[in-house]
Order: sequence, then structure tokens, then C-alpha cells
Amino acid sequence: MGMKYADAGTQYHLQIHDGEVGKYVILPGDPKRCEKIARYFEDPVPVADSREFLTYNGWLEGTKVSVTSTGIGGPSAAIAMEELVKAGAHTFIRVGTCGGMDPAVKSGDLVIATGAVRAEGISREYAPIEFPAVADPDVVCALREAAAALSLPCHVGVVQCKDSFYGQHEPQLMPVHYELEQKWSAWLRLGCKASEMESAALFVVASYLKVRCGSVFLTVANQERERAGLPNPVVHDTDGAVRAGVEALRRLILADRQKGLRTD
Repeated sequence: MGMKYADAGTQYHLQIHDGEVGKYVILPGDPKRCEKIARYFEDPVPVADSREFLTYNGWLEGTKVSVTSTGIGGPSAAIAMEELVKAGAHTFIRVGTCGGMDPAVKSGDLVIATGAVRAEGISREYAPIEFPAVADPDVVCALREAAAALSLPCHVGVVQCKDSFYGQHEPQLMPVHYELEQKWSAWLRLGCKASEMESAALFVVASYLKVRCGSVFLTVANQERERAGLPNPVVHDTDGAVRAGVEALRRLILADRQKGLRTD
């Protein structure tokens, strides 16, 4: 049985119309970040505001692009991607925040995800747990090149995704503390760079929908550096991550055009 809640041609949650958004989309979590990101576009305009999903359109290199907020966590991020793809989008960059895990990842550094630990719930409703959550290599390369071009310190590797923010920050208080702490130790031994909440869902949904997705994060702080007695200020300025995401989107548009692919 198909979705009957939306008017024909209108996506139910995002309230966008088919063809209304660009094929290239930046995905922040926080709706308040959308306007800041849209300022880096040419001629930005708001096009929809529904629940946690705020959407702006603009232009980069003569191609229409969009930014849509997803709220916190995998379920709403998956909804946003599903509906944006139905409306015509095919390339996504999540721009968000994370908590560092590897002690080399300092507050204010960028982290670019190559893949994500599926320690959340929604990806299991798309794919068996054996299927990996991996970023699109073209998007990863564009993000790395963008960070280098902007002289922004960045780390590239696997991130851990979870559903419980406080389960990460106060695991000892949780009834399943034994499981959370044991697995956290495993993620550290495996070299995870950072922890966040959306990429596993986005990467798996993107694989299913045959679209491209990557992620770049600002490291707000690193609890492992705090634990080790290393300097660990709290940094909230996401501008570097935003600029890296916009520059990567620009590079993807130009590369696609060079390959003869349609970018509008």
C-alpha cells in the first residue's frame, strides 16, 4: 500500500514538491544551521519549513543546490533522504558535529567518515547487520580535497554511530553500562575517529537508493582526550565543516559536468 498522506507530488514530511530541490544537497542536523549554510550559495531562498525539516535552495557553479536539516538521529535523517531522493536529489553531504574518540582528533578538527559503525537501530530496518555502512568514495575524495584546499585540519576514517547521546557521555549510569563500555573499548581499539548519530543510517539508505553520500563533522570535544588529561576545549563553530561541505559539493558538480553527467 503506497503513501496516501501527501498530496500528489508533495513529500509528506519535508513538504517539498517533486523537482523543487537540487540534485546536490547538504544535510545538517540543526535547522538553525540551514540559513548559515545557504549563505554560501548564490541567491539562497527558503522553500519549505516542516517539523525539523527546513529546506533552502541556492546555486553553485550554475547548478541548483539545496540544504535540508534532518533533526537529531537516524530515523529523521532517513526520512529526509528518502523524500529528497523522491524529489530528485542524488548526491548528499552531511555536515554536522561529532565527539572525538581517537586521541589524535582534537577539538575544532574536522572528521571525514569513510564508514560508520552500525550501533544504531534504523539501518537494521534497511539491511542485515552484515552489510557495511560506507560513504561514497567520490564524496570522500571531494571532502578530503576541500579540507586540504581550505587548510583545515582533518582526520579520515570510520566513525561510530549510536542512538543514545547520553549513553555515549554517561554510559556508567545506564542499566546496560556493561555493554556500552565494553563496545566503546572495542571501537577505540579498532581506531574509530569520532562518534555521531546519523551517518550509519544515511550511508545504508544511500546504498539502497543508489545515491551518493558522505559526511564531514566538526569535533566539538573529545572525551578520550579529557580522560587522558590532554587539552580538550569545547568548540562550537561549525563554519570550517560548512565551508568544506560546500566546497566539496562544488567540486562534485564540476567533476560530474566534466564526465558529461547532468547536474540540473
